[in-house]
Amino acid sequence: MKTSEFFRKFVSGYLWGNLAAMAVVVVLLAIGVKYGLDFYTHHGESLVVPNVKHKAYKDAERILDDMGLVMEVSDTGYVKSLPPDCILEQSIAPGEHVKSGRIIYVTLNAPSTPTITLPDVIDNSSLREAMAKLSAIGFKLGMPEFVPGERDWVYGITVKGRHVATGDKISIEDELIIQVGNGQRDSSDSVDYIDPVYPFDEEDEEDGFEIIDQTDHNFPEPAEPLDGTVGETPSE
Repeated sequence: MKTSEFFRKFVSGYLWGNLAAMAVVVVLLAIGVKYGLDFYTHHGESLVVPNVKHKAYKDAERILDDMGLVMEVSDTGYVKSLPPDCILEQSIAPGEHVKSGRIIYVTLNAPSTPTITLPDVIDNSSLREAMAKLSAIGFKLGMPEFVPGERDWVYGITVKGRHVATGDKISIEDELIIQVGNGQRDSSDSVDYIDPVYPFDEEDEEDGFEIIDQTDHNFPEPAEPLDGTVGETPSE
């Protein structure tokens, strides 16, 4: 190709038309991406999160929905002084600025007292071990009740005067009383006494002693002294 032909094609309207079309496409894409992201991310939009704590579930849901926010329950708790199904906590603090469609996670008050399963501590642990385990789970403990038995050994647990067993569901509001041994034996306990067995040899089975019956033997009468004096020894 000659140099004159190259410059003639370079300055032709076809080439410049394609370049102009490509530039227009790039500009349109840039504008579309900019405004599309702003629309998707709600750029420039800001909503103030309302305070829905201690409000009823339906009321809190309606308030957030009217503002363009979404409420979801993430957990439940229990506060005795508050009514059931009211909001205890919210994931975003009141007054924070968020975008429309943001999810607000809330903690709901349980309608009844939560319960905990009693672990295996009865007749299986000392007082210190039982108290540590029960406290860590979340039980409320009262003063231990001492009963006759091995010192510091757990013999039972009562709740409101009623004995409970391993695996029972107990309210976290109830107080547990641990029955622990005081180191003294109960007078009603029976003790089995066993006579000791002494080993012996068959050759020593007879003790070698013989009981003599005086009626069956004739003993000689004592000799009288020559001088007739009883009890005196004759002099030499």
